[in-house]
Amino acid sequence: KKKLKVSGRELLSVPIQVFGLDQLQVLEMSPERESCLRYRMELLPQEISRLRNLTCLYVDSNNLKKIPAEIGTLSCLERLTLSNNSLSSLPAEMGALQRLHSLHLANNNLTELPAPLCQLRNLTFLDVSDNKIDTIPSSIRHLEKLETLLLLFNLLESLPEDVCFLRNLHTLWLGNNHLRSLPAAFGELVKLDWGYNYCSCNFEGNPLESPPPEVCSRGPEGIRDYFLSLRRI
Repeated sequence: KKKLKVSGRELLSVPIQVFGLDQLQVLEMSPERESCLRYRMELLPQEISRLRNLTCLYVDSNNLKKIPAEIGTLSCLERLTLSNNSLSSLPAEMGALQRLHSLHLANNNLTELPAPLCQLRNLTFLDVSDNKIDTIPSSIRHLEKLETLLLLFNLLESLPEDVCFLRNLHTLWLGNNHLRSLPAAFGELVKLDWGYNYCSCNFEGNPLESPPPEVCSRGPEGIRDYFLSLRRI
């Protein structure tokens, strides 16, 4: 079989038989898409490295506290979902997952945007909503193919100028942070159409002052004109 779903509300660990399925491509050990249940698995074992053909690994809504360094050997992995766990850090080896394009980390215990993410050049979808992130490292600019970045319900007070290098961003959710201003080059993110499509970019729940919300609603041109007018003053 190429796809396997392991289920059970008392799930504590990966059944040892799974690691013999060396042709497995999709492994799901998450109740998230079916219900609000939570499984009880606390650790992905090192033996996960045996599943070299995995392209999708779903481990949402467990009680994971640690991801083993061996995750970095899954060179075919394209989609990894780890939302609703108890993760406070990620191994540096995750930066080796160069085929990864979708990473879900919402609702964990992360306090900063982990450095390994900035090595994932093919990442197109990154969800780190509802953690405790208060800073974004400047190395985020290396995620040059990133199309979707979800940062809702964090503690961000500012965005680094390097965010403006993410020119392929189509969706950027910044709601419910502590943002008072945007970088001066923010209007260069022309693939965002927050003035016309609320789902593309939202700032709801932020005390924005520069530019004010009414300027943001005009889209990229409005943002650029606002900062140009400030330079003339």
